[in-house]
Amino acid sequence: MDPARFAEAGIELNDGELWAMQLDAKATFDDVVAKHAPDAETRDRVLENRIYKQISNALAGSQEYMAMEKLFEIHAEDRYDLLVLDTPPSRNALDFLEAPKRLTQFIEGRSLQVFLRPTGIGMKVFGRGSAMGLSVLKRITGVDLLQDIAEFFQAFSGMVGGFRERARRVNELLADRQTSFLIVCGPQGEPISEAVYFHRKLVEAALPFGGVIVNKVHYVPEAEVDEARIGGELEEALGNADLAERVRANFADYRALAERDADNIARLAREMKARRVIRVPYLDEDVHDLRGLAEVNRYLFASERERVVLAAGS
Repeated sequence: MDPARFAEAGIELNDGELWAMQLDAKATFDDVVAKHAPDAETRDRVLENRIYKQISNALAGSQEYMAMEKLFEIHAEDRYDLLVLDTPPSRNALDFLEAPKRLTQFIEGRSLQVFLRPTGIGMKVFGRGSAMGLSVLKRITGVDLLQDIAEFFQAFSGMVGGFRERARRVNELLADRQTSFLIVCGPQGEPISEAVYFHRKLVEAALPFGGVIVNKVHYVPEAEVDEARIGGELEEALGNADLAERVRANFADYRALAERDADNIARLAREMKARRVIRVPYLDEDVHDLRGLAEVNRYLFASERERVVLAAGS
């Protein structure tokens, strides 16, 4: 990212850099195949195979395993001090954790092993009726599906060991002591329940849990407010009884939301047995640029007392 943009936002980089990327699952799958192929000929046979193209395009809609592959690849480059993987805000985030295991199970499964046996794969897998049907399809479309399937699995068989080893190393990276899982959620009831569930899965998998951040929190006002008295003061200050009543009602609604958030966060901390929960307040504007990120940063690295003071002034 251009350092000038950081300077405009009043952020000092101190010779550091910030890089961001959006996953291209199809391109990542192609790269993985290229790395595991024993030679250039096998690589090209797989990448140009019609069956592979269909499979890889389908996987591009389910990015979990490719995200893990890209994370491992970038980690292996050893170019960055910190890597952050942002996962979907739902139980689907568990798919990222289970993706390497699912790949290993797929590779070692009996169904795939049948295809990988280099002994007359086409006619053994497909019966006579299926072969005849595919022969008709070939005459109509010009596509020899049976041959494509046979060529794909024959070429893929030489890559199984590499995929299996890669999945094992990705699992090791996820469980490494230098890895840390942070749970980020909203203060409403459903996101809190999802966060508790995800934390339970992390514990069951013996994965390193770093902490929890609750975003868009309504902070409970520190000062006690007499609503009857404040209504009169607002009317006097605003010179409009209807406007004063709407402001008072708005404040009452905010306080109800703040008390709800406080109760939910207390439940979150209790069920996770978390000694500290980082709370980021509901900011006046959406975070969509570097200034917004810098504002969030103030809360992430402040003490709890500093957060309360910051939230009161925002």
